Amino acid sequence: MVAETEEQRTRRETWRRLFDDVAGLYAATRQGYPAEIVDAVCTTAGLGPGAAVLEIGCGTGQLTRQLAGRGFSLTAIDIGVAMIEAARRTVADPATHFEVCSFEEFACDGPFDLIVSATAFHWVDPSIGWVKTARLLRPGGWLALLSTGELYPEPLRTQLRQQWMRYSRRTVRAADQPAWVTGLRDTALFGEPVELRHTSPLQLSAAAVIGLERTRATYLSYSEQDQADFTADLSALLAPGSHVDLVQDTLLSMAPKAS
Repeated sequence: MVAETEEQRTRRETWRRLFDDVAGLYAATRQGYPAEIVDAVCTTAGLGPGAAVLEIGCGTGQLTRQLAGRGFSLTAIDIGVAMIEAARRTVADPATHFEVCSFEEFACDGPFDLIVSATAFHWVDPSIGWVKTARLLRPGGWLALLSTGELYPEPLRTQLRQQWMRYSRRTVRAADQPAWVTGLRDTALFGEPVELRHTSPLQLSAAAVIGLERTRATYLSYSEQDQADFTADLSALLAPGSHVDLVQDTLLSMAPKAS
């Protein structure tokens, strides 16, 4: 695995703390995860009542509330105080424990039957993430990594990509797959990955699309003026009161701890 540069480390550590300021918008617009994917995680990991599960980067609870209520002993962590507060409001399961901390600083020794991270593992220090997850898992325990995103129809997809490039002042290329997919395949700490992709149609209001795009780390890193201009330009692409038919694209890659 390629080590991150000092510039990449600084950006990662700075950007991952930006979301807490928009916890309310994040909770209102970020999508949950397909039930088929969540069920596949639990089935593949062989989880039963009492299974110890750790969720890294729970945000406002999009995945947490889908894992809660299944009889697991669930611990959900996030670095954002407002994020954790929002997650607590949506998860009533008394078996779910929330903690404000980064995974790097997480002090529990485990062991866990499953460690899961949804659209968040890329914010973990790569020099720590793989080693620490393997250490915290019991023999035969599983690491599950998920991501989900929106595939907009044309011409909105191209228009939005061009807008990101204009405001970011750089070329924005869509990655073929998250870096952690390759990382999980390459590390000797885990066995052969199980990979699953799920796509489903989704309809969002224009207001929801604008809100969703305003929760991206790249947008949150912009100056206040660029944020205002970006929002105005995006609003101009969408008819007020309209809806956008798009595709939610969810990727799962999970693997057992190597014996």
